[in-house]
Amino acid sequence: MSEAVSTTDAVIELRDVSLTLGKGASRVHVLKDVSLSVARGETAGIVGPSGSGKSTLLMVIAGLERVDGGTVTIAGETLNGRSEDEVASFRGRNVGIVFQSFHLIPNMTALENVAVPLELAGCKDPFLVAEGELAAVGLGDRMTHYPGALSGGEQQRVAIARALAPEPPILIADEPTGNLDQATGRQITDLLFATAARRGTTLVLVTHDAALAARCGRQIAMRSGRIEATPALARTA
Repeated sequence: MSEAVSTTDAVIELRDVSLTLGKGASRVHVLKDVSLSVARGETAGIVGPSGSGKSTLLMVIAGLERVDGGTVTIAGETLNGRSEDEVASFRGRNVGIVFQSFHLIPNMTALENVAVPLELAGCKDPFLVAEGELAAVGLGDRMTHYPGALSGGEQQRVAIARALAPEPPILIADEPTGNLDQATGRQITDLLFATAARRGTTLVLVTHDAALAARCGRQIAMRSGRIEATPALARTA
């Protein structure tokens, strides 16, 4: 099944993508001829049962999984055939990632965690930029705290600040509220959508939360490694 957007302004383009993981008896065909277009500035929620390929699809978009077949074009650049270093450099400039379990470096402060990708990207003053990003997510008074001294919601705010600090055109989030209580999850959701809208960032997220998925301009349903028929493109305001 193909999921296409009639636009010349697509920032994510997957064409007939297939991916198999494992070997021998454990070999699993995770993605099966997936085609997907996501427009610049769009918000898209990927939904479906566990094991349907949702998170793997996100990892393909981020260049963290290499496909067996098909073409992956992100932000106008085709990732097929590139070296690991080339893809990592590309990802650092173009794709911010927010995970369910935060993935902060425990022996670094919030400020240092946000500064890391900026330093890798060659930012001239990474700590100044990191301070601004943390202030923007409401953590201006928590910059010197280590992850262990922060609540789950605060840790996810740090993760969002880190993902957005290099100003990537694409932000992907894998179950960003999965480890948070309902009220905190709602705050993180509001922050994600407000920040993406303000910056014009393309937001693609995986979620089992129907309320979170409903906030996206489009829902992309997956089952057994394929994209099912979904509603036509609906841009967010």
